Amino acid sequence: MSTSSITAVWFRKLTRLMNLNGEELAALGESPFTAEKIDANQYLVKEGNTVDRCCLLVRGYAARHKMNRAGQRQIVSFHMPGDMLDLQHALLPRADHNLQTITSAEVAWVPVAALERLTFAFPRVAAAFAKDGLIDASIFREWVLNLGTRDAKTRIAHMLCEFVQRREAHGIAPVEAVDLPFSQEQIGDATGLTPVHVNRMLRELTEQGAFTRTGRSYCIADWQKLKAIGDFDPAYLHQAA
Repeated sequence: MSTSSITAVWFRKLTRLMNLNGEELAALGESPFTAEKIDANQYLVKEGNTVDRCCLLVRGYAARHKMNRAGQRQIVSFHMPGDMLDLQHALLPRADHNLQTITSAEVAWVPVAALERLTFAFPRVAAAFAKDGLIDASIFREWVLNLGTRDAKTRIAHMLCEFVQRREAHGIAPVEAVDLPFSQEQIGDATGLTPVHVNRMLRELTEQGAFTRTGRSYCIADWQKLKAIGDFDPAYLHQAA
């Protein structure tokens, strides 16, 4: 994995958040990255560990999740290329959740100390990181609303709308070309539903024309219909902010 491929995906995300100048981008590009290829379903960070480096997702998908005493998993967010998965560890070194790949992935690790030097030297870079964290918080609030107030089908449709909308904003793919990388178990762990219930809701969404299905693969058939079913308003993503 080349440094240019790492910086390209990071720059695309950060320049959407803040109009960074050439000096600021050059400083970001000089960060001491350590690239790594990782298989699906591997932990990047485990809850309770002390973390001294942050993880930039360059290729593939990952999730944050928490586990209860019974071993049940609650996925609290999905992530895609360009996301710095654990920027909070620059200030909160003890991990309070797990980070795990959901597909094979390529990541770039950056020492926390390097990010600290970068943010002290370049306040607008610090502001971009802060804005990223605030948008994360906005997304978390929407997930709480989704889990607490919406029925099963609306809940799943909304979660998938968010994923599709964010992929398009990241420049990964238009909404019409999205295949879903999630298993039914992962969708269930993100929406508080059993895999059996997820299967039934995906079947209903397919019958209503929102999805098409080929074998185990689902893709978006009617984006506007999926948004309507999911009660989806992307304002909380602050993509125009």
